[in-house]
Amino acid sequence: MSQETSTTIASPAPVVSEVMATVLSFDVEEHHRIEAAAGLEVAPSLREDYRRRMARTTRWILDRLAAREIHATFFIVGQIAEDDPGLVRAIADAGHEVASHGWDHRRILAMTRETFREDLRTSKDALEQAGGVKVVGYRAPTFSLVRKTAWALDILADLGFLYDSSIYPVRHDRYGIPEAPRGPFVAVGESAEILEIPPATVRLGGVNFPVGGGGYFRLLPGPMFRSALTLARRDPKAGATMLYFHPWEFDPDQPRLPLQRVSRFRTYVGIRQSRSRLERLMTGRRFMRAVDLATRLHDRRDELPRFRPGHGPGTRLHCVD
Repeated sequence: MSQETSTTIASPAPVVSEVMATVLSFDVEEHHRIEAAAGLEVAPSLREDYRRRMARTTRWILDRLAAREIHATFFIVGQIAEDDPGLVRAIADAGHEVASHGWDHRRILAMTRETFREDLRTSKDALEQAGGVKVVGYRAPTFSLVRKTAWALDILADLGFLYDSSIYPVRHDRYGIPEAPRGPFVAVGESAEILEIPPATVRLGGVNFPVGGGGYFRLLPGPMFRSALTLARRDPKAGATMLYFHPWEFDPDQPRLPLQRVSRFRTYVGIRQSRSRLERLMTGRRFMRAVDLATRLHDRRDELPRFRPGHGPGTRLHCVD
């Protein structure tokens, strides 16, 4: 086969199609931490304002979830556990999963193996102390587990994580491994492996389109987004649907950051309608936590596709029978 990617993949039948699982997740970080704002000088007073607004909006989300008896997964920046442990405890006490979103929202691309291990360990410890629950899930900031950072898989497994949700099987200027399986799979590292639950996509014309949430949720018209989710749920190769959102996306009155034109559009498009759209999305649907799906799949890992992200182009793509 071609030498275009460093990928090893097997494709047995998906094992979660009968579950029809839809995971609802939230990446909890203050607004100034977003990747589009990297390099901006943000005044301490504005950072504090964003911190307060993040906490308030997260509690609004908790209220909406409680009203519908929905349990979700919250990937939380570790520094929030240090600054506002009560918020993490409230999330855990409501029955939601507390998972790691790194210590300070640095992308893996900005770290060495040693600094990533420390980032992961520190965030895990802080979240476990604040929430009083074990942390077994991880999502990299800006989905930065890509080919160049596939070494992170071994560290995740070594530190006892049950699953990861960082590999987005799409083509994007900031992230993505478009050849990765679109449903849950076993991500194979250099010496270890871990269960991977990617965000939702639909495949049209041979291309994976992201429909997991974030800017895609705010950009697409509501009926189109819901139709895309229906397609994703019915696709046997998807197996499960992972959705993701951020508390700052539901705070339309927050101060706007001075972003470049494209980043400004991506960040703020549709934000004034996002609260009502989220409430409609949650109404009449069943959701589960990522940890519950991962636990179901753990004993059936041998039936899942296996994929080796690799470190970049240069090694052969082949299938394992």
